[in-house]
Amino acid sequence: QVQLVESGGGLVQAGGSLSLSCAASGRTISDYLMGWFRQAPGKEREFVAAISRAGVGTSYADSVKGRFTISRDNAKRTVYLQMTNLKPEDTAVYFCAARTKNFFSASKTEYEYWGRGTQVTISS
Repeated sequence: QVQLVESGGGLVQAGGSLSLSCAASGRTISDYLMGWFRQAPGKEREFVAAISRAGVGTSYADSVKGRFTISRDNAKRTVYLQMTNLKPEDTAVYFCAARTKNFFSASKTEYEYWGRGTQVTISS
């Protein structure tokens, strides 16, 4: 199995940028499709982005398309989420997740391993 730890969250003004990282330990992350989800207070956890095992394919939620970029460095066992043009509605706890099947899914139930999350707050 794999253990995931997110970092890079913080407080940013609207229009700003932030980069999140997800460091993996245990089993190599090249065995997993990796995703980012987020959960705002009082809301369901929602899909943000995902990247295939080799990093060739990506998938994004419509709400972040064109603003967020997911990438991975399997040698460094790290997945990244670069966020630009941030909006107050992007405020949430962001979670990294790993999925053993190598096809995209926006369903949180399809991801077997999760980090504990990192808080992102966007001020208006």
